[in-house]
Amino acid sequence: MCLAIPAKIVEITGDQAVADAKGNRWAIRITLTPEVELGDIVLVHAGYAIAKIDEEEAKKTWELFEQIAEMEAEHGESQETDHAT
Repeated sequence: MCLAIPAKIVEITGDQAVADAKGNRWAIRITLTPEVELGDIVLVHAGYAIAKIDEEEAKKTWELFEQIAEMEAEHGESQETDHAT
């Protein structure tokens, strides 16, 4: 399964950029999306910005990731409790 993460472009130098997703930053390439500008939100996959998306779509995705993290945390807590008995 492939996953693309929405991230905001916070720095651009040539075809390289720094993207920020909820405080996590990494260097990416914008070779496939040369139209992006500072502040734009892109989908990042395998180190490349593959598409520009709107902020509303990014928020929906970030909310889903938060829900998944909460479910995993709850599941992990219940497994720890099960092993303790």
